[in-house]
Amino acid sequence: MGSIVSLLGLGLRVPDHTTLSRRAATLDVPRPGNTGAGAGGKPLHLLVDSTGLKLCGKGEWLLEKHGTATRRSWRMLHLGVDAGTGRIVASTLTPKEVDDASQAGPLLDQVAGAVASFTGDGGYDQDRVYDSVAERHPEAAVVVPPRVTAVPSDTAETAPTQRDSHLQHIAEHGRMAWQNVSGYNKRARVEAAMNRWKQVISDELRAHTDERRATEVAVAVHALNRMLELGHPSYVRVA
Repeated sequence: MGSIVSLLGLGLRVPDHTTLSRRAATLDVPRPGNTGAGAGGKPLHLLVDSTGLKLCGKGEWLLEKHGTATRRSWRMLHLGVDAGTGRIVASTLTPKEVDDASQAGPLLDQVAGAVASFTGDGGYDQDRVYDSVAERHPEAAVVVPPRVTAVPSDTAETAPTQRDSHLQHIAEHGRMAWQNVSGYNKRARVEAAMNRWKQVISDELRAHTDERRATEVAVAVHALNRMLELGHPSYVRVA
């Protein structure tokens, strides 16, 4: 950083790595706002997924330098992506033992405005996910593929749930047809966001405490969203 500031000809003091690490525990990083498809009163289509990030520490250093066998530590990164723009609008970082379904509520709580749909993979096929969405956005569709062993609810004949409707459509037309009709294939956008994270940022976390790791994730979200915005063309009508 010091060399970049010097090349720019700026007389700014650059803190060292230790200072930056210490301040990261209390740094307040602005949450990503909803722009694009989710703005202007238009409901947002939320795509969710998770991936593992390695913790970089002494164990990883020993493994790289000396081939010492160690048990790798991980954290799970959970992302919520706007299907219309590809921007990351929500994120959480949890221990690896935490399942995806438990983060549906925390991700939804970070989204400002209405949500039109919540789309995730089979890991979100749980009643608490449907309950979390219904509690916050009663009109939102839940697009989650039921498990192969799933069965209709007791009220499927009289008052079918969204999950019952998914099961019926799959039974009548097949799972691939359901994916096309339901819009489940849009989930590829959140997978692309995960890939972009690991290619541009990293597949590991360098901070050594949970507070600093949370800041590290928030800064990465801000950086990726900014890069995405700069890469979009701006259209100006001239006639």
